[in-house]
Amino acid sequence: MKVILFGATGMVGQGVLRECLLDPRVESVLTVGRNATGQHHPKLREIVRDDLFDLTSIEADLRGFDACFYCLGVSSVGMQADLYRHLTYDLTLAVAGLLARLSPAMTFIYVSGAGTDSSERGRTRWARVKGATENALLRLPFKAACMFRPAMIVALHGIKSKTRLYRVLYTALGPLPPLLYKAFPKYVTTTEQIGRAMIEVARDGPPKPVLESWDINKI
Repeated sequence: MKVILFGATGMVGQGVLRECLLDPRVESVLTVGRNATGQHHPKLREIVRDDLFDLTSIEADLRGFDACFYCLGVSSVGMQADLYRHLTYDLTLAVAGLLARLSPAMTFIYVSGAGTDSSERGRTRWARVKGATENALLRLPFKAACMFRPAMIVALHGIKSKTRLYRVLYTALGPLPPLLYKAFPKYVTTTEQIGRAMIEVARDGPPKPVLESWDINKI
């Protein structure tokens, strides 16, 4: 399986990259992002771009993949509504639209979030934007598209979030997150479980278009 990964330096992306590099079923991984991962591995190739909205110059590098794991995202906390939509909806669809044209036989997996509003009419801004993004992705002509909606995510293997608020929260919780995962597997997942589930979905196809935390853990 050949995988392209967006957002490999984020908390979820780091976990997904780790599982891809460990899994013998993944033949190669291409990461595309604004920053290098700092990792070196025979299966890994990286493309660093300042402007992810314009990937026309690397179109040849984006052909022939079996799956795209899209882990790129920003927090809506303290962000203007237009900018959040631009970086969430517009950027995701710019990338996905290009990939649907270049590699339509791939499976596209998008990291969304628990509470996403598929109706696009709810009160919560971020949930509406995520819902609109999911709906638009599901309309693209991929072999398959799947939305991952994790709730609380426990970062394993030394992985840390780039978002300051989340780092503060995890520090405050101390040793609780791993215990919460064991106690509430229906609502809590891990970076490791997300990565493994993505590989399974890319290989076998999604059991349904939207997967919540308990679906991810089951897979």
